[in-house]
Amino acid sequence: MPQMKTNHPWFDMSLDVENRVAALVGDMTLREKIAQMLHKAPPIPRLGIPAYNWWNECLHGVARAGRATVFPQAIGMAAAFNEPLLFAVADAISDEARAKHHQALRQNNRGMYFGLTYWTPNINLFRDPRWGRGQETYGEDPYLTARLGVAFCKGLQGDNPTYLKLVATPKHYVVHSGPEPDRHSFDAIVNERDLRETYLPHFKACVQEGGAWSVMGAYNRTLGEPCCGSPRFLQKILREEWGFRGYVVSDCGAILDFHVHHKVTQSPAESAAMAVKNGCDLNCGEVYTALLDAVRQGLITEAEIDVSVKRLFEARIRLGMFDPETAVPYASLPPSVVRCPKHTDLARQMARESIVLLKNNGALPLSKDLNEIAVIGPNALSDIALYANYNGFSPQMVTPLDGILGKVSVGTQVNYHKGCDLWRDDPVPVDEIVWQARACSDAIVAVLGNTTELEGEEGGGAAASDGGGDRVAIGLPGRQLELLKLLHATGRPLILVLLSGSAIDLAEVEPYADAIVLAWYPGEQGGNAIADVLFGDYNPAGRLPVTFVKSMDQLPDFRDYAMKGRTYRFMEDEPLYRFGFGLSYTSFSYGKPSVNATSMSAAAPHPVTVSVDVKNVGQRDGDEVVQLYVSDVKATVPVPRHHLEGFQRIHLKAGETRTVIFTLTQEQWVCYTDEGQPMIEPGEFRLSVGGGQPDDPNGGATSTTLSWTA
Repeated sequence: MPQMKTNHPWFDMSLDVENRVAALVGDMTLREKIAQMLHKAPPIPRLGIPAYNWWNECLHGVARAGRATVFPQAIGMAAAFNEPLLFAVADAISDEARAKHHQALRQNNRGMYFGLTYWTPNINLFRDPRWGRGQETYGEDPYLTARLGVAFCKGLQGDNPTYLKLVATPKHYVVHSGPEPDRHSFDAIVNERDLRETYLPHFKACVQEGGAWSVMGAYNRTLGEPCCGSPRFLQKILREEWGFRGYVVSDCGAILDFHVHHKVTQSPAESAAMAVKNGCDLNCGEVYTALLDAVRQGLITEAEIDVSVKRLFEARIRLGMFDPETAVPYASLPPSVVRCPKHTDLARQMARESIVLLKNNGALPLSKDLNEIAVIGPNALSDIALYANYNGFSPQMVTPLDGILGKVSVGTQVNYHKGCDLWRDDPVPVDEIVWQARACSDAIVAVLGNTTELEGEEGGGAAASDGGGDRVAIGLPGRQLELLKLLHATGRPLILVLLSGSAIDLAEVEPYADAIVLAWYPGEQGGNAIADVLFGDYNPAGRLPVTFVKSMDQLPDFRDYAMKGRTYRFMEDEPLYRFGFGLSYTSFSYGKPSVNATSMSAAAPHPVTVSVDVKNVGQRDGDEVVQLYVSDVKATVPVPRHHLEGFQRIHLKAGETRTVIFTLTQEQWVCYTDEGQPMIEPGEFRLSVGGGQPDDPNGGATSTTLSWTA
């Protein structure tokens, strides 16, 4: 490899970043600039610039780069409703990413997935359970997604005043959530109210509060404009309204879609020019090689290209790539931090907190001293169901069967049978199953659900999906329901453990289980976390970040991006399980919320403080997720039924009471005009605080009202 020169001004740490960037870009040729705008950027030895691959992933752990701690999939981490814990996970991931990056450099490995610019988090709203990539998100609510997205961005990027730890990249901007097979050509049509109320707030929060240094554009068009070349979304909203300072990267192949699928341009040169002129700085793909032709054709100027190149090199300088490692505090993280005991313990804690108890008629928790237990189902011994997608690899994956074996008494007989195939229509071996379950067990744990074979990204490995990554049906796949009915008929206590990245239609399933435990795709410590819950060493408190409908008849058309009838905020039908729902082995009671004012005024707006006493009235210590919902009672424009505007996960000992305090800012009271303009109307607001939504009889919510005057 040629020796790189370092006696250039862009290596001079005494200069400010702007001058270093200007000097570097000023010494580059047009061809060199264009080459640096590709995700696989080549070296420029004469300028001392090493090769760099911008493509890296860390959705729930450093991905696709060998060994790393595998945390639960994003949708599971969302179910924990725990901002500080998610920040800790992101901080651990960024430690591992930094350690892996610097070790790779020592090995002269500058390949894909060992860099410092991460295309995470995925903060698209999970508006429809059929979407295969919904598992990568933080659920269906923009407020929950915003708070978790901000925590994750901050955990990745660090708080050093000089250096970024990593670059976080919220994606896919904007209005993107399936169908997967249509994503390269689809035009997402939304009204201005839905756009501002539902699809933009969490991106705004990640940019303004989370300080995200990068944003990834989506494949699709939104309101006629391709997202990776949209003057409205990339320039007017992202940069001018929100003050975004970083760089925009295209989704992979999205620029090619301009002329191949969207048909908004006629050639690669036109597509490349359109994207760069409108603010997409980095091309995941190769279309930007046509920028040279675009300059020759007068479609774009070199000065316009310089804007993007400067943004890219500012990020690299802020990451410390042009400074000695001794000057960059994050460069000292040792390789031993990867999968260290602290991180594997954190993976177990996150997996525990993500578990949602959907039903329990007293079957749980189980005794560790059972004489016999049967563990049956296609996910009981499945590593695939632990990993999810966009994953790293661990040498010590703990399956549900492993976790149960490690938990029960050495005097307990544990029988295992796959039961049925995950999704194929193969016959269930009835005689074998009945013998295992009836003759040899005091309890049955059926481990069923999905894996990324059935749901995921288009072209991303969901080989058994009938919808190109999406799910055409959302019930239990294959013959799993038949297996469950067979197990139920034995008369033994039956606990259903579900592994999935999305909601499952459980209307027909629920009667056949004494308890239902939803563990998502729980990561490398998933089996231990499941066993902790099943046997009472951990009291579950996870909450659903998505609505579980009773059937697909309750869902609007998948291709319709209007929010009417979607998610808990706008759905009028009664679902099977509500957003925010989750049971516990203990019980909690709520006092009446108190506020620091009974009215507010547009002339003198001020933060509103809401406090409520929460008591553990049960016999076990446990966590409670305290949720605050706001309802605009007398709005003259369409508004959500109610919307989450605060949550805290707290731990209470049996009999303990704690006062929980929320602060609401003026922005949290707004509704939107038909033109998408925010406003606060004079009228009445209801504030409801509880362990679930206001209309959830299990949540124990109590309410108060507050008025807004002109």
